[in-house]
Amino acid sequence: MPVYEYIALDTDGHRRKGIIDAGSVVAARQKLRETDIFPVELSEASEQKREEAAVRGGAVRLFRRVGLQELALMTRQLATLIGAGLPLVPSLSALVTQIRNPLLKTTLAQIREEVNEGNSLTQSMSHFPKVFPPFYINMVRAGEASGTINLVLERLADFQEGQQAMKTKIRTALAYPLFMFFIGSGVLFFLVTFVVPNITNIFREMHQTLPGITVFLIVVSGFMKSLWWVLLLILLAGIVGVRYAIRKTEQGRHLWDRLKLNAPLFGDLNRKIAVARFSRTLGTLLQSSVPLLSALEIARNVVDNHMISDQIRRVAKDVEEGQSLSAPLSRDGFFPPIAVEMISVGEQSGNMETMLFRVADAYEKEVEANILLVTSLLEPAMILVMGAVVGFIVVSILLPIFEMNQLIR
Repeated sequence: MPVYEYIALDTDGHRRKGIIDAGSVVAARQKLRETDIFPVELSEASEQKREEAAVRGGAVRLFRRVGLQELALMTRQLATLIGAGLPLVPSLSALVTQIRNPLLKTTLAQIREEVNEGNSLTQSMSHFPKVFPPFYINMVRAGEASGTINLVLERLADFQEGQQAMKTKIRTALAYPLFMFFIGSGVLFFLVTFVVPNITNIFREMHQTLPGITVFLIVVSGFMKSLWWVLLLILLAGIVGVRYAIRKTEQGRHLWDRLKLNAPLFGDLNRKIAVARFSRTLGTLLQSSVPLLSALEIARNVVDNHMISDQIRRVAKDVEEGQSLSAPLSRDGFFPPIAVEMISVGEQSGNMETMLFRVADAYEKEVEANILLVTSLLEPAMILVMGAVVGFIVVSILLPIFEMNQLIR
């Protein structure tokens, strides 16, 4: 977007200088007037000024992000304003004054300027892919094409709120086990690095032959106390290496996604989350009149698993060649037979969207049940592991004491 330098007067008559980004000179003047600044001179900025504006904009985007809940709230408010009969540009202006997130506020202001210049809402939003994902853009495009933009925005808000609620449930269920893990790890680290060395020093001063497990505990304790930073560096390097392999290499991503689907306890949970997300997304897109092939292409990027995404891509090719949707879905076994059968019934009855929503509802409920099961198993498992480690430490310390008592007798 062009950047303009301006010299202006405020309401008190004070002279002001600055730069502003806008689609045109007219838009820049209008933008300044809306902030009670009246331009005297306005010209396109030099290359250096553009770079400075880009750096500032990049800094905002680097340290600010638009959360799913904020985007859902904005979508709901925009749907309400348009549904009440307010034109699009005034609706966007009303939202700009209410939004608190700086990145979303700036984005909506720029979208308003572009819409005011004659661009469609879809075209304007597509210039901000970091804020509006492809799923969102395609839904808005379908709403504009059908003349039901307010209804589509309401569906979008419902979808985003549902996804946010599901994420919140998962995070809430895992919060307590993670809290226990970090607290337990901290307690064990304190025992091994501070408590154990003070006790084992007594055994060293007595020059007594120690049991093997006590010697092992002393070695581990000494290593942890003096070289804990080495373990920390190894752990950080391992995390960075794994994240790089997962995000930057095709083989690493596929290996990680296959592991997520085959892992004990979590594999079945991840599969159900992917099926629920795919069904909910595809149903919402079809309900908003998005063509099936376009909807499949968008939905496959939502499942967050390359193994399932590859299957959906192959399914889309089969559908393009004239096959039904349900038949190729059952080919690789990633989709449960019940889900495939329900989709098949939806195809035959002509109620595909309704059946997809039922599949999503069913598997979202199963996801909640599985999360409760996994967390109920994690808590006693962590307690047992911590108890075993503490028991090992206690036995390693008490065993030399028992041997000393036997020698005294």
